[in-house]
Amino acid sequence: MKVNKKNIPVTMEAPGTTMRMQDNFGGMTVCFNELPKGTDFTPLLNGLKNDSCHSTHWGYILSGELLVKYDDGAEEVLTVGDVYYLPTGHTAIVQEDVKMIEFSPSKEFNEVMTHIGNKMAENG
Repeated sequence: MKVNKKNIPVTMEAPGTTMRMQDNFGGMTVCFNELPKGTDFTPLLNGLKNDSCHSTHWGYILSGELLVKYDDGAEEVLTVGDVYYLPTGHTAIVQEDVKMIEFSPSKEFNEVMTHIGNKMAENG
């Protein structure tokens, strides 16, 4: 089974932002995201357990830089060429315009994305 980036549905588009997501790709959701510097997921996660993401993620940073903050206070910066695993209990802030490929378990990821969609709707 394969999918070309061009065929992954665009779920969000805004200046500097393109988020593509293919749900249930072997039980995972595959994402190809382009996000601008300053994008902060923290406010969108408010209301979830510990106000953080409860989905795990595996991915690769194609360009840019992402600051990940964990519930235990640890932080790390993901940058070009990094392959990563994010356990549950995190948030992220884009430090430099980023392009990334990410895989997440569909069930948990969809729960988080539904919450984020509701938060965005609340904030207009």
